[in-house]
Parts: sequence; C-alpha cells; structure tokens
Amino acid sequence: MAEEAVSTTWHYKGILNSQKVSGDIEASGRSQAIERLRRQGIMPTDLVNSADATGLQMELTLGNGRFPKKKDYAVMARQLATMVAAGVPLVRSLNIVTEQVENKRLRDALRQCVNDVENGSSFSDAMAHNEDDLFPPIMVHMVRAGEAGGFLDGALLTIADSFEADVRLQQQIKSAMAYPIVVLCIAILLVGVMLLTIVPVFKDMYDSMGATLPAITMVLVRMGNAAPIAIPTLIIAAVAFTVYWRSHRSKMYIRQWWEPFKLRVPVFGKLNNKVCLARFCRNFASMLSSGVPILEALDIVGSTSGNIVYENASKNVAREVEKGAKLSDAMGLQTCYPNMLVQMVAIGEDAGAIDQMLNSAGKAYDEEVQATAKSLTSLLEPVMILILGSVVGFMVLALYMPMFSMYDAIQNM
Repeated sequence: MAEEAVSTTWHYKGILNSQKVSGDIEASGRSQAIERLRRQGIMPTDLVNSADATGLQMELTLGNGRFPKKKDYAVMARQLATMVAAGVPLVRSLNIVTEQVENKRLRDALRQCVNDVENGSSFSDAMAHNEDDLFPPIMVHMVRAGEAGGFLDGALLTIADSFEADVRLQQQIKSAMAYPIVVLCIAILLVGVMLLTIVPVFKDMYDSMGATLPAITMVLVRMGNAAPIAIPTLIIAAVAFTVYWRSHRSKMYIRQWWEPFKLRVPVFGKLNNKVCLARFCRNFASMLSSGVPILEALDIVGSTSGNIVYENASKNVAREVEKGAKLSDAMGLQTCYPNMLVQMVAIGEDAGAIDQMLNSAGKAYDEEVQATAKSLTSLLEPVMILILGSVVGFMVLALYMPMFSMYDAIQNM
C-alpha cells in the first residue's frame, strides 16, 4: 500500500471577491495547495512553503526579492507595449509578461494587477492600489493617460524609453566614479595592512637598536600603535553608518540638507545639477506627450529628478501655473532652472510644442552629463594616482629615514 504524502503548511496571499486575503493552508505540494485555494474561490498571488520560510531561509532570494530597479520597469513596459500593440488583450498580455519578469516583487505585483483587471479595474488603478506602492507615480499617471486616450501601447513605450535613458545616465555616472573609488579603496587597504603588519616590525627593530626616531617616523609609529583598536572601530562604524544611511537616506530631515549639499559641492555639484535637469526635462516631456495634464505632471516630475531642490521647485511652478502664470514665467522664478531651459520652454509655449522643446533640452543635458563625466574621469585619474603615490611615499620615507640616520652615524664614527 502506497504511503500517503506528508501534508505541509503553505502560507498564501490572494484575492477573494476583489478583496486581498492571506492565511495558511495544508497541502502535500504546491499544485495541491493552489487547487484547494481555487476551490475556495481564492486566486493565489503568492504561495510559500512555511517550512522553507523560517529562520535564515525566510525570503532570502539573494536579490530576487529586492525592490525593482528602473531596468526591470523598462523591460516590463516594453514587453507589454509590444503585446498590446500586436492586438493581444490586456489580461493575456499581463499574464504573458508576468511570467517573463525576473524580479519576484514586481512579478507578484503584476499578478495582483491581473486579478484586479479581471475583476473590472483599469490597469492604472490596479497599479495605483498596489499594497507595496511598487509602481512609480510617473508610470501610473502615464498609463492612465494612455488608457483615457486610447494609446496605451504608446504610453508604455514612452515609459520604457524614459526609464532606459535614466538607466544609461546612471551607468555613465557609475563608470566615471568606478576608477577613483577603486583607487581610494586600494589606498585605504594598503595603509591598513602596513599599519597592522609592517610598522610594528620596524618599530621593534628600532627599539632594539635604541635609535632616535625622526618626527615623521614617530607619527607613523603612533598610528601603528593605535591601528589595532582604531581600524576595527572604523570598520564597525562604517558598516553601522552604511546600514543607517541606506534605511534613513529617504527621510525628510536627511534629504533637506544632503540633497542641496550635493548640488553645491565643488566639481561634482555641476554634474549633479545636470543629472537632475536631464531627468526633469525628459520625464516632463514624456508625461506631456502622453497626455498627462500639466499640473499633474508638475506635481510628479519633480520627485523623479532625485533631488528635493528640484522637487520643491516643480511644486512651486505648479502653484504658479494653477494661478494662471505661463509655465516659462513660473520656471523663471525658480533659481535651479537655467535661463537656457526657461527660454526653450517659452519658445515651446509660443509654438505649442512644449514637450518637444523639453525633450530636446533633456537630450542636451544628457550629452552634457556624458561630457562632464568623461572630463571628471580624465581629471580624477592623475589626482588619485598622485594621492596613492603620496601615501605610499610617506610611509616608505617614514620607515626608512631612521636607517639613513643610523648609517650616517656609523660612517662618522
């Protein structure tokens, strides 16, 4: 007689009568759990074996459970636009695209959207009502405008283009910063290793000889004495600060001083301003071309710039436009918008093509970011080499100067 399969507990999330539900169900396997849920009228959106979701294994998907990146949204939007443009019904398109999405959280959110759409909700409302707020507001509003205007595929393509351009911008900045960061890390590692291993050996040797140490060597010796305590303390502090920063950097009290500082910092402030302007122009143009009302677009587009200065400026512009002011005049009152951009918007207003002028400005700022990033890389390479050489030179000189002094003393005997 065949042994009966062992029943296990499965934790589920799902939809029942348009309501989100969750709980546990007993079943011998995933397929049986899904079948039992469907018999109860529950459409499962997430199903996890409780035995696998305990202790250290709980949701440890090694990046698969991370918050979606812009690249994930861009790929999803482009695939969905292709399906919709080919005449595939929205629900079927969503089901097909959901299976192609690699990010688990985005995949689960799309499954919820499928259930909401099947129950009569619009796609934009389904995204807006996501319990984790996983879909960016700019994406929700552009999809809503596309649904209202009958050009959902075009709106999705615009979203994909906008997010892909932002991804390229981020990659260019990361590429520009990779070299100086690597060199700085090598310099710090080199100093740490020498202070912990080499300096104590030389100190013991000089102490046994009774040598009088020069000031520069005394500085290095004292650093070596403090290193066994200072280095672990600094590592712990750095890890603690990193954890704190990652969890609190979006808090308003940090954003209010950090993000304006990023725009004023020497050298990099100019680059950060251009990045914010490129995002503002590109996303504002995308929303206007998709049919989003200008006040709604202004209310959203500031936050996509990634800096509270431009976010507040965009809201101020929206208030002025709501009072009846021209967009260019309202932007001219804000110090963060360059005169060139204000004039281009004014020309666009006169010609009835604000979105086209903003798109041109966004491309111009993208090109300026690329040029600035390349020039920064060219400038930082020799500077970092000089810093690394100075650090190594200081330590070598400090270690060997007493030897030269002792050699001179022996020669004069």
